[in-house]
Amino acid sequence: MSIVVMGVSHRSAPLELLERCTVAASDVPKRLSDLASCEHVSEAVVVSTCNRTEVYVFAEKFHAAFGELRDFFCTLSGAAPAELADHLYVHYDDAAAHHLFRVASGLESAVLGEHEILGQVRTAWDAARAEGTAGTVLNQLFRYGISAGKRARTETGIARGTASISHAAVHMAITHLGSLSDRHVLVVGAGEMADGMVVALAAAGPASVQVANRTPSHAEALAARVGGRHLPLGNLEDALVEVDLLLTSTGASSVIVDHASVGEVIARRAGRPLLIVDIAVPRDVDPAVARIAGVTLLDMDDLARFAHAGEASRQAEVAAVESILADETERFSTDRTARQMAPLIESLRGRAEAVRQNEVERALAANPQLDDDAREALELATKAFVNKLLHQPTVALRSAAGKAKGDRLADSVRDLFDL
Repeated sequence: MSIVVMGVSHRSAPLELLERCTVAASDVPKRLSDLASCEHVSEAVVVSTCNRTEVYVFAEKFHAAFGELRDFFCTLSGAAPAELADHLYVHYDDAAAHHLFRVASGLESAVLGEHEILGQVRTAWDAARAEGTAGTVLNQLFRYGISAGKRARTETGIARGTASISHAAVHMAITHLGSLSDRHVLVVGAGEMADGMVVALAAAGPASVQVANRTPSHAEALAARVGGRHLPLGNLEDALVEVDLLLTSTGASSVIVDHASVGEVIARRAGRPLLIVDIAVPRDVDPAVARIAGVTLLDMDDLARFAHAGEASRQAEVAAVESILADETERFSTDRTARQMAPLIESLRGRAEAVRQNEVERALAANPQLDDDAREALELATKAFVNKLLHQPTVALRSAAGKAKGDRLADSVRDLFDL
C-alpha cells in the first residue's frame, strides 16, 4: 500500500489548463466522494489553490490507483489523457511526503515562501476529515506537513519580505503605477486573497478603496478595514469607469469581467488607462480584455515572473528549509514504518499463537490421562517457547523500523509466514 500524490501546478501546466483543473471549495465534498469511491483508494485529500490542484491518496495498489487518479483529472479538466500526460506529476511514499512538505513550506509556490499556502493545506485536510476521507495514514501525513510548514517559517527566513501572493499582487500593481497615493482602487472578492490585498493596500495608502463581493456583509467588513466602502457587485461596471486599479480574486467558476463590458468602460474613461490584476484561478477577467487599448491586464503568470525577480533574499534560505524538510521526511518515514511494523509483529505472533494452541489441543487429545497440573505445565512451556523463539525477530523488526533494512525484513516476514 502506498501514499500517492498526483497533481498539476503553475510549474507543470499552463494557466489555461490549471484553471480547468481547479476544484471550487463548494465542489470539494463531491470530489472527495468521487475519489473515495475508487476501487483502489482508501483515503483522499484534495488541495486546490491558485497555484495547484493536487490529490493525495492512500492507495491499495500504486499502479491501479495511478490510473484512477489520472481518470479523475481527465474528468475534472475535460482533457484527454494525452493532453494531460506532460503536465501531471506523481510522487509516492517518502517522495509524496517530501512534496507535501515543500508545498506547505512555500517552496512550490509562485511567491517563494508565501504564507497563505499553509492555511490552504490545513483547510484541505480539515475538509477531508469532515467528509471522512482522511484516515490514519493521511492524517499522520498532513500533521507532519503542517509541522514542516511551521518549522520552515519559524526557523528560517523563507517568509521574509513579500511572502504572500496577495501582497505580491499589490506590489506588482505599485511597480506598474509608481505609487497608489493618488489612485482609486477596486477590490473584487472577500476571501483570503482579497483580504490579503486589502491589508497590503492599507500600507500603500491609496486615495480610496472599494470592495465588491456577492455577499454584501463580507464586502462591507473588508472595506471597513481600510476605511473604504463596499459596492454591490451589480455596480461593478460603473465603478470601473472611475477607478485606476482593479484587483480581483474570487471563487467564481467563470469570468465576471468580460471583454464587452470592459470595452464599454474604456469608452467612458476619456482616455484614462486602467490596470487590472487578476490573481483568481479560474480567472475572473476574460483574457481577451488584454487586447483592449488602454487596459493592462496582469494575471498569475505575470505575478510568477514578478515574484521570481524579487525573491533573491528568500532564495538564500532554501537550503536551510530543505534541511528541515529532510529531517521531517525522515521522521515521518520512521514513524510511519514503526506504525506499520506494530500490526505486522502482532500478526506474526498471532500466527504463532494459533499454531501453538492447535498443537497443544492435539497433544491433550492424544493424552487424556494428563491431570490439570500437567496440562498447565504444557501450556506454560509452549508459551515460553513461542515467546523466546519470536523475541529476536521482534527486536530486529522494531529496531529496523524506518530504515531500508526494516522494509526488507518486513517483506521477508510477510512472505515467509504468509501474513
